[in-house]
Amino acid sequence: MQPNRKPPTFFVQLLDLFLMELTNWRWSWRSTILTSMIAPILSIVALGSLAQGSAQNSLAYILTGNLIMSLMFSNHNNLASRFAYMRFAGTLDYYATLPINRQALIVATVLSFFLLSLPSLIATVIFGTLFLKITLAINPLILLVIPLCVLPLAGMGAAIGVYARTPAESDSFSLLLSMVMLFIGPVIIPGDRLPEFLLTLGYFSPATYAASALRQTLVAPITGKLIVDIVALLGFALLTFWLVGRKLDWRLR
Repeated sequence: MQPNRKPPTFFVQLLDLFLMELTNWRWSWRSTILTSMIAPILSIVALGSLAQGSAQNSLAYILTGNLIMSLMFSNHNNLASRFAYMRFAGTLDYYATLPINRQALIVATVLSFFLLSLPSLIATVIFGTLFLKITLAINPLILLVIPLCVLPLAGMGAAIGVYARTPAESDSFSLLLSMVMLFIGPVIIPGDRLPEFLLTLGYFSPATYAASALRQTLVAPITGKLIVDIVALLGFALLTFWLVGRKLDWRLR
């Protein structure tokens, strides 16, 4: 009998799964990047045209809100679709037979989508800055904020993909969640233009803190609120990944 071998470490699994996920998109990465740019850019054009003559603060909400759409919601939707596909294709059943850390699979998948989303993110920033005529004030802390904008909904996207009864249902649930979080709290619309109950609900949405952190590191001056935003994003990310590790059953039912 061969001695029992320990499974690879978390980071070895993460690297291997990340490279595997990237190879899945080697034929379609161009179309993935193109389609992820369309919605934010069209939204900037529509909202920016309506907000012509508005203060820089209001225009900053339009820019950063659409960046959140690309960073947080696009990656969340992609993750839900990917896990739904892997579930119904039997890939998750295969992974369940291996000593694979579930969090490593989710992080590897979201990192692959995050890497593919970076070109569209940069293009959206450049287009939005020129179209809205916004002056950027980029802070180095943005290198921390951008990845943190992706992680809080990663576990939720995986859970939707695993528990949805059909891939179409997965797409519908993830789109609904994205739209709800986009419009509760001051994400794309300034807080002084939202009713009180939406502002209150916004405290329970990671998109609120992601948008605030992105505004401060991209456009507005840094304030003490940035610490609250970063802690909140870390908290949401840790909570969702803990729940995934404890509750997620990815076997096909």
